Amino acid sequence: AKSMIFPFPSGWNPAIESSMIKKDPEEEIWEVITKNPDQTLRLGHVFGKMLPQSSMVALIGDLGAGKTLLAKGIAKGLGVEDEREVSSPTFVLVNEYRGRIPIHHVDLYRLQGSVEVEDIGWEEFISGPGVTLVEWAEKVPDLLPEDRVEVYLHWVGAAERKLVFVGKGQAARDLVGHLRKKWLEEA
Repeated sequence: AKSMIFPFPSGWNPAIESSMIKKDPEEEIWEVITKNPDQTLRLGHVFGKMLPQSSMVALIGDLGAGKTLLAKGIAKGLGVEDEREVSSPTFVLVNEYRGRIPIHHVDLYRLQGSVEVEDIGWEEFISGPGVTLVEWAEKVPDLLPEDRVEVYLHWVGAAERKLVFVGKGQAARDLVGHLRKKWLEEA
């Protein structure tokens, strides 16, 4: 499979140990390896439970890396009763789900740039009261709000994934720190 190149969070290099990562003080970085799809789904569920209104989650990774699976878990944590109704919106561009707060699940894979993204109601998603989950967010870095959580998903093995959560902005940094703590408590 051909690998896409996308920007890593500042200071993060997959070739070095996490203890050696030089972090930007404006970011909170946490990396975790999930052993199977169920664990990735569960991590999303834990994350979704703590997401407040107006949150932006940028999902970044190759095809098949687990972006939609993580989005399913997040939606479940946000109160979507059946995560099976959550699917990749590649062809419709945006799916909306009802949870404890509205969820906008956006897929930018087929869009070419910022103008096309703005045409789908982007400003409404990122400034509204709901949670916005954006697959292929690296395509429009100039449109992403300053306060966001970026999640980089990487293949480790057939079922294992490395997820790197990067909190940008104070609220997102706090959220990533809280997620790390909660996940380690449940492990």
